[in-house]
Amino acid sequence: MNKLKSRSLKQQTPAVRDAEATKNSILDAAEKEFAVGGLLGARTEAIAAKTGVTKCMIFYYFGNKEGLYKAVLERGLSDFVRSLQGIDIHSVSPQNALRNLTEAILNTVETHANLHRILIYENIQNEGKFYGQIAFASVYGPIVEVLKRGIAAGEFRKLDPIHVAVNIVGLCVQYFGFSHNVKHLWPPGTNPSSKEMVEAHKREAVEQVVASVLATDSD
Repeated sequence: MNKLKSRSLKQQTPAVRDAEATKNSILDAAEKEFAVGGLLGARTEAIAAKTGVTKCMIFYYFGNKEGLYKAVLERGLSDFVRSLQGIDIHSVSPQNALRNLTEAILNTVETHANLHRILIYENIQNEGKFYGQIAFASVYGPIVEVLKRGIAAGEFRKLDPIHVAVNIVGLCVQYFGFSHNVKHLWPPGTNPSSKEMVEAHKREAVEQVVASVLATDSD
């Protein structure tokens, strides 16, 4: 019986891997489609065409277009959470913890170009409905915790941790989300997405975040 069970599990493994590969392929294509038109503008037919599957197959895995949309957001959230979970915010000073968190957010945003575009559409089209459902606010939790610790230690000025956390994430995201607009601030031909420009932005963003919360003599 054990041999039969073991053989059965081995036979199922390739199918499971194929299913996961298909789902990931659908999610990749859906992420690009949602980044262009949001939930309302995305077409399931286009996603199916890009992945070589049928609409029925997409609905089999994700239920409907909204289910697929939520799965894309959840995958983006999990990537964000993983990047922040690797940051030690307890055994270092609040200032260094905030610096490390900001760097992690910037690096994640840089490598997830489609996600912040989708979130812009989420705000406009859905008024944050799905954003709230997938607990994306958990991204702000570690920032709020570090800010509160910094205030208690006297390192940070008296501030509203939630408002400041929102501003920090906004600072990290805006450059990447509006690169085609802000490129006009530099001489013609400047590419804000070049490695040099992105690294310069990340350095400035980190220093700006830290400097904005530090306590002064008047505090």
